[in-house]
Amino acid sequence: MILAIDPGNRESAYVVMDYNLKPIEFGKFGNEDVRQELRRNIKKYGHELRIAIEMVASYGMAVGREVFETCVWIGRFTEMVEQFNMNTNYIYRKDEKLNLCNSQRANDSTITQALVDRFAYGTRNHGKGTKKAPGWFYGFKKDIWQAYAVGVTYFDLYLARDGIWERRAK
Repeated sequence: MILAIDPGNRESAYVVMDYNLKPIEFGKFGNEDVRQELRRNIKKYGHELRIAIEMVASYGMAVGREVFETCVWIGRFTEMVEQFNMNTNYIYRKDEKLNLCNSQRANDSTITQALVDRFAYGTRNHGKGTKKAPGWFYGFKKDIWQAYAVGVTYFDLYLARDGIWERRAK
C-alpha cells in the first residue's frame, strides 16, 4: 500500500492506493485530521504501508508565508511517520511532471490528463464514472488528483524500478 500526501498550509489531500495503484481511500481535510488519518493507516497497514509526501523545492523565486507553513506541516507529517519507525519518501513536483507528462512545463490539468490516460483511458468524465457505476477516479477533486500523482510517481521511480512492488503483490 502507498499513502501519498499533497500537503498544504491549512489543508492537505491524501490517497491510499493498493498494489494495483487503485485508490481505496482518499480525502482532503484540515492538516491535523490528515495527521490522524496517517496515524490510523500506519496502525492499520504497518510496515507494508509506504509513505510519499510532495516536498517543497526552491526555484529561486520569492515565496510567501503559506509555503513556509506548508513546510512545517511536511515536518509534522514526517514526525508522525518516524514515531512508527518508518520512512517518509519525498517526491518533488518537478519529478511528478517529468514522470507523468515528460515535461517540466506540465501543470495540474496536464498531470490529471496523464493520470486519466494511464488508468481510465477512453472513459467518460475523467474516469470518475457515476454514483451507480463508479469509475477508477470516482470522488476525486483537484488536490486529491495531485496526491494521487505523488503516489504514482513514487511507485514509478522507486518501487516499480526496483522490482519491490512485484515481489509484494504476489
